[in-house]
Amino acid sequence: MKTLRLEKVLKSMEESKLSQILVTDPVSIFYLTGKWIHPGERMLVLYINIQGNHKLFINELFPVEEELGAEKIWFNDTDNPIDILINYLDKDHALGIDKNWPAHFLISLMDKKVIPQFINGSFIVDDLRMMKDQEEIELMKEASRLNDEAMGKLINEISNAHSELDMIARLDKIYKNIGADGFSFTPIIGYGANAADPHHNSDHTKLKRGDSIVLDIGCLKNSYCSDMTRTVFYKEVSPKAKEVYQVVLEANKRGIETVKPGAKFCDIDRATRNYIEEAGYGKYFTHRTGHSIGIEVHDKGDVSSTNTEVLKPGMIFSIEPGIYIPGEVGVRIEDLVLVTEDGYEVLNHFNKELQVIE
Repeated sequence: MKTLRLEKVLKSMEESKLSQILVTDPVSIFYLTGKWIHPGERMLVLYINIQGNHKLFINELFPVEEELGAEKIWFNDTDNPIDILINYLDKDHALGIDKNWPAHFLISLMDKKVIPQFINGSFIVDDLRMMKDQEEIELMKEASRLNDEAMGKLINEISNAHSELDMIARLDKIYKNIGADGFSFTPIIGYGANAADPHHNSDHTKLKRGDSIVLDIGCLKNSYCSDMTRTVFYKEVSPKAKEVYQVVLEANKRGIETVKPGAKFCDIDRATRNYIEEAGYGKYFTHRTGHSIGIEVHDKGDVSSTNTEVLKPGMIFSIEPGIYIPGEVGVRIEDLVLVTEDGYEVLNHFNKELQVIE
């Protein structure tokens, strides 16, 4: 396992008075071991014990030859993996379980009545994943650099008036050509009225003069995600659409300027939301301001009015205010922001001033 990360996990367990946990999320297992294992419906468990008796329970279907810092306990499809797991658990203490373990495994373990207490232990690894180390920061910067490059190439395709789905197909090719590893999420490309749906499912809609075009895209590179949204206009922009755009842009900038160690996630949301409300568009800003990002496009943590968690160096999250007026116009502008020791660094560098595509 990655030694420093494991040490931080063990320290958090000690502080939380939790002596043993089951890490079952393949993403968190990759984070701790550097190895991707996709178990499908089969059980996969990384057992971490404060005493150091770490075990990886894995089906023989998935050959793992590398030394991962935990003893491998193998089982096959005819075994009951829960019966095997029980033999290694400390039956005198509570057991932390992470949030993504399928219920049938957890219920089977609970039915054995050998563990005195079960605790949601997701925070042990999830909180650690929120603070990126230097290696992760560099990987995130590279993914965002590729996303900047892809955005420029994608916008150059707009003049050919392809449908939303055509543009997604072209984006897939762009990512492959520039060396990205595919989508980090299904892109959201919306034209005109579709742009006013924040999570529009792209379809065969074609462009019309005056349409706003929301381009919410992200790629994977070396297992880390990028995410960025830009909104441009086709042929012309109406006075109202221009006003909406400038309000969203200023809200985006105000949110970013709020970022520094010691501030809170809700402070960022307040900075963006208050400005949009003051401009008279508050009811059209219908979602939180952002989300944490890393190995997953939505890591633990969001930029919302209810999240009072304090910002710490190494956190990376999106700031993406939007205004969505049904049937008229939709605008969203999104950047990824890194909390530094004394402020912030924006990971996206692609132009976000108003653009009209001819």
